[in-house]
Amino acid sequence: MSEVTLRQLRYFAALGEELNYRRAAERLFITQPALSTAIKALEQAFGVVLFTRSTREVALTDLGAAWLPQVQQALAGVDAVVDNLVTLSGTRQGRLRLGYLIGTGADLLFRIVRHFEAAYPEVSVEPIEFDFADPTAGLSSGATEVALIRPPVDLPEHRMLILDSESWVACLPRDHPLAGRHEVGIAELLDDPIVCAPLTAGPWRDYWLAMDVRGNRPPTIAAVAATYEAETTSIARGLGISFTTSSVARFYDRPGIVYVPITDRPPSHTALAWNPAALSPQADALVRHVQAHWSFGDTPDDPPR
Repeated sequence: MSEVTLRQLRYFAALGEELNYRRAAERLFITQPALSTAIKALEQAFGVVLFTRSTREVALTDLGAAWLPQVQQALAGVDAVVDNLVTLSGTRQGRLRLGYLIGTGADLLFRIVRHFEAAYPEVSVEPIEFDFADPTAGLSSGATEVALIRPPVDLPEHRMLILDSESWVACLPRDHPLAGRHEVGIAELLDDPIVCAPLTAGPWRDYWLAMDVRGNRPPTIAAVAATYEAETTSIARGLGISFTTSSVARFYDRPGIVYVPITDRPPSHTALAWNPAALSPQADALVRHVQAHWSFGDTPDDPPR
């Protein structure tokens, strides 16, 4: 008899609910080819067809549509059983270290903490802020168990759940030639000196330097900054520009700088990240709570006081 893994069931449920490989892969934080391979392996193992695929759409077959609610019910049961075991053991009492990268989902962070603490009053959440020198927000060093970050980061053993996405914006000195524009293209700014994160930020630094589109045009580093305060101060002084996100434009508006939307960059994601092999019961409770109550780009209403 063929065996099915819990991971395959989660992959099937995600694709069955999204009916879109890109969205399902983002939700699972895997690549589209990996998701496609897993679904094909599941179908081949049982000799069934669960989805019909074309260049334009993905649809459940009659068999897939009949099986989806059963899989959803089974997954909910597994989660509830694990959740109940930890609850019965009483090991969720205690403190949870939740890391977050400075300026990353500030409003999202506090909604998560408030919503979780309302559901688990026996757990005390300790948010810990990290600057650009550590975009893993303490996960790489083990200083935190769960963290709100902005991929990409070098965390191959970690899982990530995408919670939100934002567009890129350029932070410019107020007297910059493009400061009066309503929008810009990334290529228009690649020759400008740029304020960037410390070298310890690794691939995250390269991402915000837009290295993927520079080709043979290396960036001119105007200054290195580990915080938005230092970054925006350097830009207000006219030392250079930076690339950031739309939420930063809301939270870090300062005299002497202007934020202009960038039209041709893929969105930047905010993700909850954790190492599944090193979760305390408190961290596991938070991860499961967020998985159960959050959907991509949305958060539940604030809990009643």
